[in-house]
Amino acid sequence: MSAAPVWSVDPRSGNPREQVAVEATAEEVDRAVRAAHSVREALADRTARAAFLRTAAELLEASGAHIIEAADAETALGPVRLTGELARTAAQLRAFAEVVEEGGYLDLRIDHEDASRTPPWPDLRRWKVPLGVVAVYAASNFPLAFSVPGGDTASALAAGCPVVIKAHPGHPATAELCASVLRRAAARTGLPEDVVTLVHGFDAGVELVRHPLVSAAGFTGSVRGGRALFDAAAARPVPIPFHGELGSLNPVVVTEAAAAERAAEIGTGLGGSMTQGVGQFCTKPGFVLVPAGDAGDRLVEALTGTVSSTGSGVMLDHRMRDAFLAGVRERAGLPDVGAPVTPGAGSDHTVSAGFLTVPAARLTAQGPHDALLDECFGPVTVIARYAAQDEVAAVLARLPGNLTATLQAATEGDDPEAAGLLTALTPLAGRILVNGWPTGVAVAPAQHHGGPYPATTSPTTSVGATAVERWLRPVTYQNTPDALLPPELREANPLSLPRRVDGRRAG
Repeated sequence: MSAAPVWSVDPRSGNPREQVAVEATAEEVDRAVRAAHSVREALADRTARAAFLRTAAELLEASGAHIIEAADAETALGPVRLTGELARTAAQLRAFAEVVEEGGYLDLRIDHEDASRTPPWPDLRRWKVPLGVVAVYAASNFPLAFSVPGGDTASALAAGCPVVIKAHPGHPATAELCASVLRRAAARTGLPEDVVTLVHGFDAGVELVRHPLVSAAGFTGSVRGGRALFDAAAARPVPIPFHGELGSLNPVVVTEAAAAERAAEIGTGLGGSMTQGVGQFCTKPGFVLVPAGDAGDRLVEALTGTVSSTGSGVMLDHRMRDAFLAGVRERAGLPDVGAPVTPGAGSDHTVSAGFLTVPAARLTAQGPHDALLDECFGPVTVIARYAAQDEVAAVLARLPGNLTATLQAATEGDDPEAAGLLTALTPLAGRILVNGWPTGVAVAPAQHHGGPYPATTSPTTSVGATAVERWLRPVTYQNTPDALLPPELREANPLSLPRRVDGRRAG
């Protein structure tokens, strides 16, 4: 049987553009993983790794026009959005180069022998080492920043792990271009090209997570697909870490004081955030608790104006468009659900933005309205109108884990609800915002892009400097002669790395 072709498809028309690859067979996945495993020692040199990451950023920028053209043709995200995403991706690669050079991620710790302790301490020296080959599953909605050259790949390479990337079927031509750039960057800095390998196909993705030489996996996608791979990773004879980002409702709570203070501003900001990128951001605010009454009405009125003036848009592919339309129909058909601006189909290939409303009382106990508490990928949000604070508390207690949670509080004067609501939101998400909107994830050292399940399958981040920690494991050497230790742990600290010695910062 011949291998199935992989086609690049135009989401604006649904028509195939070109065949760019074929789906990898089990044998080809095996070869890719074994090739990556065979070159893992080449990434041990931190100087070479940092140079590789910087060179990758430079070559991505040099090929930017070609990459953006291909990505726009496959995703309809537009040159402006993709230009920004390319800049973010290059900056992310450079940021991880700095992480590698600074060396703090190694978490170097030395406790000298101390016979006066009870019990006595031996000489202990701890650091972190790379896990091995990492499987990366590219995302649909960010063809650069969360795909082949994205954060999972960059952080794994920074940790010293070769990667085998499973391309997303929504942008295979872009994936091929970016993989080629990364492999050229490796060669240019004296590393084997096989530190980065690309495969295509659903079955290839399953084979990848099951391969005995794959040591960890990173995934961004749907709850259904991510959970299936997570279960496969756990069911292996030797289970592996699976760092999956699966889905998020990203709730927002608007206090009564905030609505009274700036209803129009909040409604306008919400409309811009939930329609950004045709509602296809993993951090889209998909559920908003708004007070009943005049102030809440003004907020909804401003939201109506903003969403009504938003033009129809093309989603990433027709499968996602069909799922969006089906999800909207299901939710809009529930009792007491209104649609001040009806989300749905635009033309044959587009969708129109909108929002649904429901009394919050409908969501305080289990029932058919629970569908409103599940993510609907696309330009729609749910406005739940609450009449009392006990309704807010009851609804929040029923929400799943999220990437973000947002509190819109008063900016002037007293807001008696704010502190309690911030406390209630904190267990729900990995990033808590006050008086902002979540559709924007800064690549910064203090960033956390993760959250309780089903937002993610592990308590780690996929954005920011600490993302590198997902691909490392700690090792302690006990009573080991200095000459046998890695240079990073030797007494003289020849590499001048930051570390803790006998509990105190040094180096």
